[in-house]
Amino acid sequence: MASLPDRKTVTYEEWLRMPEVEDAVEEVVNGEIRIMPPAKLKHTRIVTKLYDAIRLQTDSREVTVFSAVFGLIIRRSPLTSRVPDLAVFETRTMVERDGYIHSAPQLVVEVLSPGNTRREREEKLGDYAVIGVPEVWVVSPEGQTVEVLYLEGGALRSAQVVREGALTPRHFPNMRVEVTAIWPD
Repeated sequence: MASLPDRKTVTYEEWLRMPEVEDAVEEVVNGEIRIMPPAKLKHTRIVTKLYDAIRLQTDSREVTVFSAVFGLIIRRSPLTSRVPDLAVFETRTMVERDGYIHSAPQLVVEVLSPGNTRREREEKLGDYAVIGVPEVWVVSPEGQTVEVLYLEGGALRSAQVVREGALTPRHFPNMRVEVTAIWPD
């Protein structure tokens, strides 16, 4: 069985040789492995409601929607891999290599957890901008809001914060997600 390298950082090649750990949520930022606890129930319910709402409105031959843990490679050196809560890809744009996705989704959804810091959020948004994610929704269960950000001038910039009404991703104009429908009962 492979084990973690002795140093504090890992290369892409070392990471590929590491065993998969069931139920572990792991991101790698600048070579540093960050193990995260599994999502709490409220978080999971919100992601599931979003996934269901989006999935029902898409053709699985043209659009791929992930809500399971998967690795989205930001860069190979220093290795950075993120795990979005939800990612929507135009299937023809997906690039899979070594079992991981090496291309930008057209929409990423991140559901905030109480422990998330502003620095972590900005770092993650910066990584999504680097690979060219054109739209990110940041969902706040506490505030029951969704912040919509668009890629402009190489950075993700806040366009609006909504509490009600429908969200329509720019890349998928026929899709509508009612904000009030995503909160757990």
